[in-house]
Amino acid sequence: MAAPLAGGAFAAELARVVAAYRAAVADASDDLALLLERMAAGDALDSRRTFPGHLTTSAILLDPTGREVLLVHHRAIGRWLQPGGHWEPAGDFAASAQREAEEETGVAGLALHGWHAARGGLPVDIDTHRIPARPARDEPDHWHFDMRFVFVAPRDGTLAAQVEEVAAAAWRPLCDLAGICPRVHRRLGAA
Repeated sequence: MAAPLAGGAFAAELARVVAAYRAAVADASDDLALLLERMAAGDALDSRRTFPGHLTTSAILLDPTGREVLLVHHRAIGRWLQPGGHWEPAGDFAASAQREAEEETGVAGLALHGWHAARGGLPVDIDTHRIPARPARDEPDHWHFDMRFVFVAPRDGTLAAQVEEVAAAAWRPLCDLAGICPRVHRRLGAA
């Protein structure tokens, strides 16, 4: 297992991954301008206390047939979404996404989808989205720069939603992903 990314190692790996993603995966629908601006400014994007934005990772969990996706009902947002959360030191960005997925769903035995192997482990998507202020947490409106990875998840385990953040976890038709992560849905269709 690789040493957790932190500080300068985090910033260097983020720069490498974003550059490779731009060259090999990104298309006209990607908007990485704010992420690139914050990276150039030297923001500590590995800290959830960095504003106007910071890095998150998330996992798209497909069943072995590829016809269903495991989603969580996020308490704070009140919507069905892919599991994910703020960056916490891990060996790489995919490992962070995997840890978040396991914590929020209780599913173990995740395997990185073959889409990533064909592209050198790059994320399937890097999304920038606005998060509303949460005064109780002393958080202003801010941005999440979300690196998304796809995993194959076994269907033989019991789902155990992380009740602090997730109201429920459920297998849903893959078409539900189109309304949540349209680029991921499109890119998986091309795989």
